[in-house]
Amino acid sequence: MTVGFTARVTWCSSERARAKAFLQTLVFLILLGFALFGAAGRFDFAEFWVYIAIVAAISAVSLAILDADLIAERMRPGGRRVGWHFLPITAVLFLHWAFAGLDRGRLHIGDTIPLALQVAGLIGFAAGWALPVWAMQVNRYFSSIPRIQAERGHRLVSAGPYRWVRHPGYAGALVVAVSSPLALGSWLSAFIVPVAAGLLAWRIVVEEKLLIRELPGYAEYARQVRYRLIPGLW
Repeated sequence: MTVGFTARVTWCSSERARAKAFLQTLVFLILLGFALFGAAGRFDFAEFWVYIAIVAAISAVSLAILDADLIAERMRPGGRRVGWHFLPITAVLFLHWAFAGLDRGRLHIGDTIPLALQVAGLIGFAAGWALPVWAMQVNRYFSSIPRIQAERGHRLVSAGPYRWVRHPGYAGALVVAVSSPLALGSWLSAFIVPVAAGLLAWRIVVEEKLLIRELPGYAEYARQVRYRLIPGLW
């Protein structure tokens, strides 16, 4: 009886996390739209709508297919609030979107990206957004902060995209950063590329030290899968 009750409580808690994640995603999409269209002062940019639709669709798929326990872990790693960990990257993202909106709707400084490149950017953006979802589907320990999850039976994962790079989630984030300015049609917003690359490299260095030190088998895995972020480069 106690085991069954505990399982039901855990299930309810995890499903509440899924519902909360849905609400947070909805708020995020609204703020994303506000940043783009509010800065542009117009709503007639089809690529902006497609961009938001991509984020919405992949977010919906991730909420539907990912383990509820992983969603709870990502929202409150180890049962604790994330706090200010994501404030820098969140600020950079919204500045990127605001710059794109301003550039396309008002300034017209770098809004000369050809349509073909915009389409390629949207395709790359979708692929980059989907890659971390694949990584999370394979790796149920894909927390939002670097930590060893002993209470969740943390073990090494080397399947799926982890066969090619050690940090496929970050690889997807880099693809998003590179393709997003193209998708939005704004060279001015491309400042996000070097900023994102620097933040991701720093995060990987910090995380790798922890994993090599505390996750059994990771050092050997790192010798077998040579590349951290970009196959053939680093």
